[in-house]
Parts: sequence; structure tokens; C-alpha cells
Amino acid sequence: MNKRVFLQAAVSGWQLIEAKAGEDGSPVPGKRLRRFSMVAYTGGPMELAGWPHPVVVDLAGLKVTAKGRPILKDHNPALIVGHTDQLQVTERELLVAGVISGTGAVAGEIIASSENGFPWQASIGARPLRVVFIPEGKHAEANGQQFSGPLFVVRKALLGEVSFVALGADDNTSASVAANAKPDGFQELEIDTMDFEQWLAKKGFKLAEISEEQAASLKAAFEKEQKATLQAAAPETPAGAVEPPVLPPASPATPPQPGPTPEGALSELRTQYAADIQRIEAIQRICGDEHRALAAKAISEGWDVTRTELEVLRASRPKIGGVAAHGARQGLTTKVLEAACALTARLLDAEKQYDEQTLDAATKRFRGGIGMQELLLEAAWANGYTGRNFRDSREVLRFAFAPGLAAGFSTIDIGGILSNVANKFLLEGFFSVERTWRNICAIRNVSDFKTVTSYRLIGTDQYELVAPGGELKHGTLGNETYQNKADTYGLRLSIDRRDIINDDLGAITTVPRKLGRGSGLKINDVFWATFLDNAAFFTDANKTFLAGVDTALGIDGLTKAEVAFMDQVDADGKPIGIMPAILLVPTALSAMATQLRNSLEIRDTSVSTKYPVSNPHQGKFRTEVSRYLSNARYTGFSSKAWFLLADPGDLPVIEVAFLNGQESPTIETAEADFAVLGIQMRGYHDFGVALQDARGGIKMLGQAAP
Repeated sequence: MNKRVFLQAAVSGWQLIEAKAGEDGSPVPGKRLRRFSMVAYTGGPMELAGWPHPVVVDLAGLKVTAKGRPILKDHNPALIVGHTDQLQVTERELLVAGVISGTGAVAGEIIASSENGFPWQASIGARPLRVVFIPEGKHAEANGQQFSGPLFVVRKALLGEVSFVALGADDNTSASVAANAKPDGFQELEIDTMDFEQWLAKKGFKLAEISEEQAASLKAAFEKEQKATLQAAAPETPAGAVEPPVLPPASPATPPQPGPTPEGALSELRTQYAADIQRIEAIQRICGDEHRALAAKAISEGWDVTRTELEVLRASRPKIGGVAAHGARQGLTTKVLEAACALTARLLDAEKQYDEQTLDAATKRFRGGIGMQELLLEAAWANGYTGRNFRDSREVLRFAFAPGLAAGFSTIDIGGILSNVANKFLLEGFFSVERTWRNICAIRNVSDFKTVTSYRLIGTDQYELVAPGGELKHGTLGNETYQNKADTYGLRLSIDRRDIINDDLGAITTVPRKLGRGSGLKINDVFWATFLDNAAFFTDANKTFLAGVDTALGIDGLTKAEVAFMDQVDADGKPIGIMPAILLVPTALSAMATQLRNSLEIRDTSVSTKYPVSNPHQGKFRTEVSRYLSNARYTGFSSKAWFLLADPGDLPVIEVAFLNGQESPTIETAEADFAVLGIQMRGYHDFGVALQDARGGIKMLGQAAP
């Protein structure tokens, strides 16, 4: 059926603008016309009347034959409003602009009601040329997004006209479908279906695991389901349609049939009864003596033959130690157990860590949350443990930490689960401490624990004047070297037998949080100990250290530091050309630093007030505050000293090296040693810190030198 898809969308900020003829494409010379603009479609799925599933129009396949398209009211060719002179199809939007060039009462109504604030909506008419149905379980990409079936994707369409409508499906991007009067069908309709093996996998089976007889029966069910999917793809007749939009084309209409007579109704009952007897006999034959309980359930619940065969196949899979290898725990995966732990322990942003299907499975399976014993038992059972409780904790731990211990069983890696969950809480702890160090240092990636040397090239690098026909002069090239090396810092903690017996899942969250926080504190400790021990780094000799009462943080002090920084020179005595970017202060100077950065002016109320009072440093430098600068446990601490630093990407004063680029710590989990009942965790972090180039900063003592 040749239907027209009307995409009704809220007119996004549509406006009327005064314009002269000729500027807007108006054919009426000397007349001032009103312009409009609108966002007609934003590329998302739409619930359309008459379509059984959402519809997405692929903007990449939307064909526009001309930029001048009619603007109507309510898709009525007799109600002319104007025309478009601009049409833009982006990856995610359809943008429309034009003039209200109609001369009738309808155009006047649009203008007048809009000036009164009436919220007109837009509806664009497009003729589908190629429609693809995406069934459940399949995915499709369009408009820079991915969509999951069931839905229709209009891959090709021809834009016809745009209409003003009083009411769309909703106040945002919305749509409805109306039929056209020409019943000549879609040019192209496709069904994106899955093959038989994909269908089996969705049901939880593999083709190699079923017999030929079962495969034939299931193949018939698959084909029946695919046929039903094809029939379901046909949109229904929307209300008010001129012609019923049937896909695929409908057979010729048949005259109404009279209702059933009493004898006919009795005959129908006999037929249904005979069919049910056949169903029961088939179920009993499939189940046999081995699955009598399953047969009774199938008969009472009205299962068909296909479902019965599937359930018998599941029940017939190998059993070891009385526990079905894939029975009661069908669908349980490492990811589901991991997500259950994260949800139970209330991991921040757990919804961003796992996909929706995994979270849904974890929530349904462990509605009250999962405990430590339940977690270990699930892993042990999946790995072949035949016990029913946690009484023999040593044996449970042995199976839980030994995937593949029993042949024929799926494997759950409890060590991997605990490590993954612990790492997420470890990062929570690691990022919970101050991280100012990360904002003022350069980062280096090293591949081992050897001392690494970096080179900063210096020498004569300015161009020299070349005489006509002369040769280029040789420059000199030296270098400055800077060294760094990574070391390993770590700690081991344990979850003992009492935590397990007490079923305390919190143990696998609190312990890694402590390990993560400990790593964050350690990197701060090493970093600031290195940075503050700078008496031989920031010096008078290299003009990177200033002292005196005029070095206190304020407009004058910051100006003095900026001048000293910008007067820095290279080995040839020429400006280094690096601009200061960061103002680093202790907590006592945080308020003044914020004031210098954000205030437009700073007034001095003393007798020596000078005008103008504008702040010359407003918005000039990024402010960083660290509590470590004034902590008495570190050599070189001060609550008055502050620093003006270059961006570390331009000229770093300090560098942090990480082994293999791993900036966060690592945590590993394993069964405890034989002498210990429990689970042990160890966290470690490989990094090193070293000062680099003093010319990348100025240290201001903030007071007179001692």
C-alpha cells in the first residue's frame, strides 16, 4: 500500500520574521513576507498509529527533490500556507525554513495565531520507498544511533510536503501515519530475520546438541514463528485512512459469513477436543516414563509440542552428583554474579558498569541481594560441587576457586568475579582522596622498573639570514636530561573465615575500598614529598625563587611572579616563550586565589588606595589547591608559600611515571594459603615521581626569607 508517513514533530523554536521580497524567494515584489524555521524530526523511534511497532526514518535515505516544498495546513493541498526555501538533512535532524507566501485565510490564521502564542506543531509527509522490519533480538543502526527490534526502519523515503498541525502525538518529536488514496504498494519491503542456528542460540541450544528428529521439529517451529513475524510486520489500518495499508497486499475481500449454527458450534468443540487429545498424546510420547512429572505439568499448563520438546531436552542434559550441569542454573554467568555483588553492595553508577540485560538478570535472580556464602556456593555448584550447603567451607572454596574441576560443567571464575568487583570499589577508594597532583604534573609511560632518561633539546635554533646564493648555517644542538623510574607499592589484606561464615558481602567492598584509598594516599605522599623538597630546585640562582614581604599572594605579588616567570630565559639567554597557566596554593590561600581568579576588581580600603581598582589577573590562571603544601610532616611545608606554574604539557616541573600506563592500582584475589581460612586480596601500584625543569615554575615564599 502506498502510504505516506506523516512525521509530526514539535516546531522547535519556530519563529516568524519580517523580510523583504527577494530576500526570501517570494514571487510577490515589494511585499513583506513572514519567515519560519523548525526542527521537523530528530531521528528517533516514533509510535505511529496503524503500525504495530515503532518506526525510525533513516535520514541518510530521505530524498529531497527540490528545496522548495509546499507548506500546507493539516496535509490538505487546498490549505496553502507557504513554501520552503531551505531544507537541511543532517545525521540526526531534518531542518526546515521558508516563507509564509500563501494569500488565503489559512496563511493569515497561521500568522495571527502564532503571534498570539499558539504552539503550532510540524508534520512532514514522506512516501516510504524501502521499509525494513527488524524483529525482536536484532539490531539496526540509523541516524547515528542503534535501535533494537521489533521496529520498522524506513531506509528510503521521498519527502513530499510539510504541514502545520494543531496537535501532534506529543509535545516533543512525534509522529502519526495516514493513508494515501493510491493503493499501489510499497516499492520495497524487507524482513531482517535470523537464521535457524541463531534462533536456537536464542532459545539456549546448539544445533550439535539436539537429535535430527528434534532438529526437524524445532525447524518447523522456527519457520512457523518466522511466518508469524512476517505477518506481524504489516501495519494496521489507521483511523481515518482512505485505503487500508496492508503489508503484504491483502487477498480479495470475501463477503461476510453467517455466524455458526448450534450444530456448527458443537462440531467446532469436537474438533478442539480432538486436537487437545492429540496434543496430550504427543506430550506423553515425548516425555515417556522418564519425565512423567514434566508431562503432567505440560498437559496442565497447555504447553504445545515444541515447548515440551525444549523442556525435555533441557532436563535430559548430563547430570553429575545429582546436580544438572545446565539445569537450574541455566543462564547464570560470571557477569550476572558480578553485577549481583555490585548491586548488593550499592556500587556507585552500577547501571553504567553493566548492560541492562545483565542487571535485569541479576535483579530477578537475587531479589534480596546476594550474600558471601551464596556467591561462593553458586560458583562452586557451577564448577561441579555437589554439596547442598556451606557446611564444608573448605570444599566450597576449593571448587569455587577451581573452574573446570569437574568435566562437563560450565565454569564460574570466582577469583575473577571478586577481583573485578573489588577493582571497582578499589577505584572508588582511590578517587576519594585529593588528586591535585594529577593536574600539575606530566605523565610518562614506562615499560619496566629501570631508570629512564628523557631529553629536552636546547641550542642555537633560531634561523640565520641567508645571503643570496649562500648556504644555510649549521645550528648547535645540545640537550638537558631528566630521569625517573617506577617502583612498586602494595599491601595485602584478607577476608577471614568469620566474614564468610557471617555471610558478610561487605567484606569484598570495604577491603578493596581501603586498598584503593591507601594507594591514593601513597601516591600523594610520594608526590608531595618530592615536590616540596625543592630547596635545591627553585633557587635564586636560576631565578625561580622569590622571597620578601612583597611576595605575599595578592595583585602585586602575583604580578611580580608573572613577570619573573615570563623573564625566564634558555641557555642562550633568550626568552623560553612559555606562558604561566597554574596558580598552586595551600588551603590558607585558597580564598585569595579564588578571588584573584574570579573577581573583576579588588578594592583596597587602606589610605593608600590606588585607582583604577580592576583586577588585572581575573580569569588568567587556573587555581589548584592542595592540603599537602602546608602539612608539617613534609620537608619544605608552608602555609604562605605559593607557586606559579606552566601547563605540564608545555614545560613540566614534576613528572609521574606509571608502569605500562596503568594510572590506577590493581587488586588481585585468591583463596588464602593453607594455613589461613579465608580469601586474601592484594593491591599494588607501580609508579615513580621526579622533579623535571625548574624553569616551568616560580616559587613565591610569601614572606621574608628566614
